[in-house]
Amino acid sequence: MSSKSVKRISECFIKSLHDLSPEAKQPFHFTPFELPCLNISYSQKGLLFAKPPPSESQDFSITAYLDDLRRSLSATLDHFYPLAGRLVTKKEENPASYVIYLDPENSPGVKFIYATVDATISDILQPADVPVVVRSFFDLNNAISHDGHTLPLLSIQVTELVDGIFIGGSINHMVADGTSFWHFMGAWSEIFKSKEQSRCSISRPPVLKRWILDGSDPIINLPYTHHDQFIDRLEVPPFIERFFHFSSASVSKLKAKANSEYNTTKISSLQAVIALLWRSVTRIRRLPDDSQTSCRLMISNRRRLNPPLSDDYFGNPISMVRGTATVGELMANGLGWAAFRLHEAVINYTDTSVKESVKSWIENPFIIKLSKMIDRNFIHVGSSPRFDMYGCEFGLGKAVAARSGWLNKGDGKITMYPGREGGGSMDVEICFASSQTMMDLECDEEFIDALKIER
Repeated sequence: MSSKSVKRISECFIKSLHDLSPEAKQPFHFTPFELPCLNISYSQKGLLFAKPPPSESQDFSITAYLDDLRRSLSATLDHFYPLAGRLVTKKEENPASYVIYLDPENSPGVKFIYATVDATISDILQPADVPVVVRSFFDLNNAISHDGHTLPLLSIQVTELVDGIFIGGSINHMVADGTSFWHFMGAWSEIFKSKEQSRCSISRPPVLKRWILDGSDPIINLPYTHHDQFIDRLEVPPFIERFFHFSSASVSKLKAKANSEYNTTKISSLQAVIALLWRSVTRIRRLPDDSQTSCRLMISNRRRLNPPLSDDYFGNPISMVRGTATVGELMANGLGWAAFRLHEAVINYTDTSVKESVKSWIENPFIIKLSKMIDRNFIHVGSSPRFDMYGCEFGLGKAVAARSGWLNKGDGKITMYPGREGGGSMDVEICFASSQTMMDLECDEEFIDALKIER
């Protein structure tokens, strides 16, 4: 697969089907959840579909299919119109102010790319490691969120394989988290499948009203005069990626084991699986027993806030929590102990915690610098098996696989997906800096006991 290369055939920009209302043309202001993410890379997720079988292929036209995708995307942007905008920085000298916001209007729109590659679905899914060519199924491969001033906030790339089609989205992480991205994809798929695309109705319109902490100003003034004062582009060393599948049965077994070991019923399936990964990865890294290790989890604050935000709230209202332990503690105390550490980290991050964190940031704003967060002793878990990825069909039936690009990854990054068969199954993508570490994971007894590794 290393010799395969993606060829871009065409690109254009897509705007909303109808003109924006006066209300929709107003500046879209960011919250304290989102502004710290100016250095975070774009999020890249996509779906691999099989082309119609030979008996039906005579009715399939890639030209017509692309036209339908563009038309339905335009209709979807009537609802998700911020995605067609650009970022703007407004600076004032007297009084001094530095405000970054989203302008929904003055932009060419969402980028739409059509590309081809001389590869098959099996070329993508058969190798043990994710082929490097998958990274070329996504646009904006070096972009950070601040680049949304000059780059599109969303770029869709449709890559035609010999026997398949990959639809990949690269989205600005200040504008949307995983919940919002898959909400958008589900709405786009819904409109695509509708026979009346021009009507633009969807079952779950996004909630675009901004959440504001009581008593705070919706327009946030950052303590800078130029973006060079906070921009931090991280050069990530090479890494490899591999997928592992946890069946419904293996997930249920892990959950039962974790709860039994800790004499509780509170540990979730996801917490049990992540605890296994935390223990196994830490073990194969052969770190000293007295060194500290952490498992970082990205969590949504929508239901954590009181009153809660709608699941349809569009934005990036996420936080990072972590379970921490010494290596010796993690290895000596078993799966249940590790899983309960994660459970506590999640449940203890309450409405009060969220609002105190937001208040603290407002009083002392900062932009996250990833170069200062590198730590070989941690694992970082993103995405979620609860996202309805396989509900997005785009007229091709259920996707055969979900994949992601190479941004926001590195040694110890773990990305969670739902298993294609549903039922609580999970797919886990693990990144390591070396193939030897990946081989060590596949030899870890606790890990291989939890799942059958298929090649």
